[in-house]
Amino acid sequence: MQAALSLNAEGPEGLRFSEVASPTPGPDEIRVKVKATALNRADLLQTMGLYPAPPGAPADIPGLEYSGEVAAVGSRVRRWVAGDRVMGLVSGGAWAEELVTHEREAIPMPEGMSFSDAAALPEAFATAFDALVLQAGMTVNSEVLIHAVASGVGTAALQLCHLFGARAIGTGRNEKKLARASSLGLTRAIFAKDGVFSARVKQLTGGRGCDVALDLVGGDWFAETIDAMAPHGTVMLVGLVAGASAQVPLRSVLAKRVRIQGTTLRARSLEEKIAVARAFEQRLLPSFSNGQLKPVIDAVLPMAELQPALQRLASNDTFGKLVLTW
Repeated sequence: MQAALSLNAEGPEGLRFSEVASPTPGPDEIRVKVKATALNRADLLQTMGLYPAPPGAPADIPGLEYSGEVAAVGSRVRRWVAGDRVMGLVSGGAWAEELVTHEREAIPMPEGMSFSDAAALPEAFATAFDALVLQAGMTVNSEVLIHAVASGVGTAALQLCHLFGARAIGTGRNEKKLARASSLGLTRAIFAKDGVFSARVKQLTGGRGCDVALDLVGGDWFAETIDAMAPHGTVMLVGLVAGASAQVPLRSVLAKRVRIQGTTLRARSLEEKIAVARAFEQRLLPSFSNGQLKPVIDAVLPMAELQPALQRLASNDTFGKLVLTW
């Protein structure tokens, strides 16, 4: 099979397509013929040697999400048969024509959905759903601050706010992308190119602040995020686009009793990942089938254009996901 290999931490320019052996599924695994994958910032970091694959994942084949067809099943697999259409998250290996995954991590594709659309769902919606609902406890009427609302995870989070009856405030550093987010129902947008937004958040929430923040930015935005929180609010730290260090206003953390929760899906145990996949299937899949939730895709490109696609991702010019098809 063909795979895109990242061997020398040279970034997108160091990628090479090569013929490699097809993976063999274990007793509880399925082999999937990958039809499409979508890009994530973690993939870009891995090509630069800054986010290595965890133990057990292919060390030299990046790629965290996929859609495709089941090609073979292990001896103990009962959930799937060859030809089933599936999607899901993996810790690596999705930039290949085939991959293996535990049968319980795979999720059935929504009825009637294309492979390119399905490939744009797993990482963005699983990350946002796990952070906002499963961990932060977002409920009806929660005030939710979403940083980088025009990103893949950001657009997923915005849709989940509408689905669960929460009220979203979205920030961004690109006015055009914020305007496009209005098509997804964003009515309260904050242009925060200078990283200043907490006063506007308080104004929009009657002085109270937000109950939950989905922070995909970190860095020098973090102090403003704390200032924008309501008492007993929860900050879910998901990304570090603005940097991995921050000044934390500890007096505000104490006074407001703010909870700061870091989260990542890739580093979790198999059972934890399975639990997220099952919750995704049970609670979100019907909303994709009926159109309440939908993928937000910037572009669909052939896998041969992986390098320029990664460069586009690095430029921060995308709105939603970049999807690549074999």
